[in-house]
Amino acid sequence: MLDKSIIEAENAKRAADLETDFNQLAERLDRKGIDINAIVKRAQGFGVAVPSWGTGTGGTRFARFPGEGEPANIFDKLDDCGVIHTLTRAAPSVSLHIPWDKADPADLKAKADEYGLSFDAMNSNTFQDQPDQTQSYKYGSLSHTNEETRAQAVEHNLECIEIGKAIGSRALTVWIGDGANFPGQTHMGRQFERYLDSMKAIYKGLPDDWRIFSEHKIYEPAFYSTVVQDWGTSLLTAQELGEKAMCLVDLGHHAPNVNIEMIVSRLIHAGKLGGFHFNDSKYGDDDLDSGTIDPYRLFLVWNELVDAENTPDLDLAHMIDQSHNVTDPIESLMVSSIEIQRAFIQASLVDRKALAGYQSDNDALMASATLRAAFRTDVDPILAKARELSGGAIDPIETYRASGYRAEVAAKRPKADGSGGGIV
Repeated sequence: MLDKSIIEAENAKRAADLETDFNQLAERLDRKGIDINAIVKRAQGFGVAVPSWGTGTGGTRFARFPGEGEPANIFDKLDDCGVIHTLTRAAPSVSLHIPWDKADPADLKAKADEYGLSFDAMNSNTFQDQPDQTQSYKYGSLSHTNEETRAQAVEHNLECIEIGKAIGSRALTVWIGDGANFPGQTHMGRQFERYLDSMKAIYKGLPDDWRIFSEHKIYEPAFYSTVVQDWGTSLLTAQELGEKAMCLVDLGHHAPNVNIEMIVSRLIHAGKLGGFHFNDSKYGDDDLDSGTIDPYRLFLVWNELVDAENTPDLDLAHMIDQSHNVTDPIESLMVSSIEIQRAFIQASLVDRKALAGYQSDNDALMASATLRAAFRTDVDPILAKARELSGGAIDPIETYRASGYRAEVAAKRPKADGSGGGIV
């Protein structure tokens, strides 16, 4: 664990400046009728899950260059996740990926308890072969033409549910790489039917208080067609499975000009929005930290979510899902958690009464200006105050670097293998 005295010492350096900035922002918001302390409480109540696999260095199809102190196992990953939450106070849960993170559930819970962490949705893996499996997923998993291969993939997902039950998780995210690389390689209709049959078998294994999330991805690793390629297919899947089936939206899994905030609105209308994987992208996948390329789009997504937060039965799971190729993963995950929280707070500042009036009057200019006014508000003092009041760091990155945590774990953990490409 980080020495709390380091956080206190680093906060002491910045406390006076924070107070000045906070009071200035409080005056500005007060003129608009906004209570800054109420917004701080909203920030304190915010949380986004950290992916266990995100604590390691990612890679491209060509290479991976691991950093110092790479986590060697799930317990190292939980240590790193504990650091992220300790400093940001915005990442209270961890999402595990099986079989990468398999371990005794009692040990997992004990380690998580050290940092006050809980476990978010479980993630299954049928997009790569494991040493102990008998059937290969080279040509698909839940939609494979071979019945035994499909059964193996279903059984793996059921195992993920059992592990999740033991550690307090209440959801399963299912993403598959199934598809085709050549026209004519597979019968698209029958392939989708096989996928649905497999998902129905998994659905039957869900506890009453669990949910299952279908995640779509426009391409990769299948470059011609993908079984669950867009939100329409994901929605169709969720509707056919039942009330415990929901859609998960990954911000990086869309074509560059897709209107993601409209997808959010439509899935809320259908009662099938289950959660998000937050990240950012330049060309087509989730390889960048949240807010790196298009922070306004992130804000617009949150604008829809805040607008709909009183919708009955809307219970969303929020998780970061990104690859870190050239940065310290802990730092990137801290930055992303803060940027996601920032967008949430900015969206909370939207004057919704004024916006509704402009929309009713078809005043496009002022409606858009109302959103921009909230987006352009510097909410850093609110986020920093929320962290300070919750025992976190006013400046998480500088405090993390001052702690020397990376050098400390680098001296203890075995050096990671940099051969091969792909994710860890």
